[in-house]
Amino acid sequence: MQQIEIWVLAPFILMLLSIATIPLIAEHWWRRNINKLLVSTTLAIPAIIYLISHNLKEELKHQIIFDYLPFIILLGALFVVTGGILILGHVQARPRNNTIILAIGYILASFIGTTGASMLLIHPLLYVNRYRENKTHTVLFFIAMVANCGGILSPLGDPPLFLLYLRGVEFTWFLQMLPEWLFVGSTLLLLYFFTDNRYYYQEERTEIIMADFRERSVFSIKGGINIIYLLCIVATVLFVNGSYIPQMNEHNAPLHIKLLREIILITITLISLITTPKKIRKDNHFSWTPIIEVAYIFIGIFITMTPALLFLSNNAQKLGITKPWQFYYSSGILSAFLDNSPTAVAFHTVGQNIQSSSGVIIAGVEELTLKAIAMGAVFFGATTYIGNGPNLMIKAVAEQEGVKMPSFFGYMISFSIKILLPVYIVTQIIFLHK
Repeated sequence: MQQIEIWVLAPFILMLLSIATIPLIAEHWWRRNINKLLVSTTLAIPAIIYLISHNLKEELKHQIIFDYLPFIILLGALFVVTGGILILGHVQARPRNNTIILAIGYILASFIGTTGASMLLIHPLLYVNRYRENKTHTVLFFIAMVANCGGILSPLGDPPLFLLYLRGVEFTWFLQMLPEWLFVGSTLLLLYFFTDNRYYYQEERTEIIMADFRERSVFSIKGGINIIYLLCIVATVLFVNGSYIPQMNEHNAPLHIKLLREIILITITLISLITTPKKIRKDNHFSWTPIIEVAYIFIGIFITMTPALLFLSNNAQKLGITKPWQFYYSSGILSAFLDNSPTAVAFHTVGQNIQSSSGVIIAGVEELTLKAIAMGAVFFGATTYIGNGPNLMIKAVAEQEGVKMPSFFGYMISFSIKILLPVYIVTQIIFLHK
């Protein structure tokens, strides 16, 4: 196995620092997506040169073609399809109603994916709260609950779970994490309700509340055909893979067979664009800017993190990680800064090499350890903007709608460390104390 020098991690670290610091020192310059692409490509070039010169071009090729492309194509498909679903109507943006919307998104996340649920509900949520002056906290809880934690119950919920499913975990096994899902969800919903309650009754101006109250109307949906397209995306992710089409896993299979899922997703995306009236997307404030931002930033992340993932694979077993709670925090912390899918796979491999005395083995890994890996990868994806694909997209959509979002470090300090981390620690103490 090719050894990776630790200094090669520098481009990836600089990529993370760029995302965190450039918006603070050059906010206007960073707003232009072309400048994000410039930073990504500049930092990616040294990683590309190193990988090619060290005969690791196959790893680079796999990362771009079979990890990045499926990632951005799936996000793009969900972004376009859900952007064609216009939910009209208005309820008062009271804490109770906002909490109900978050609860609906939390439930949907495991069935249509965290990205699908996020893109479906972020616009209606922002529309309901358009009169509210204090709504940043609502978007932050939305990122945590709908874009991350809610997807723990099925392989459709989050990419790392889908990869575990492809490695032999039964589809229904993930339902075993229902107690953890209920605990995290109910805890975050309670925290959100009391937080929003304080903002609503102590800091919102009376005239804002009254203006919001006067505009109540009945809900309706336009662009309903896109709900069918959304279900088609879910079915494609579920059934168009190597488990059902073995040819997709063959080493010498043509590229169009290996990328059959992505070809179908692109087709669904194009059909949605063609069949959805432009007025619906206009009324839904649809813009390509958020998905372009994610595409530009994550191409740099995926390339520069390739040496980091290789380094992790080479050294994971030397870290002395043997207990479920250690897998939980290790996979979680790395998932917050690396892509959580390959991180989950790497720790799954480590878990297969640990002898278990429990006798309950799932896909070669002790069951509690497997739970720890899955929970760490999914839950901790909410602790940074880059921990999961939808996070950055939701941030971009919210900022486009005029919501003031915290910086990279501001998000971690004001929300992740203060709100999420205590919940995750309690979760570990209750469910993963071994």
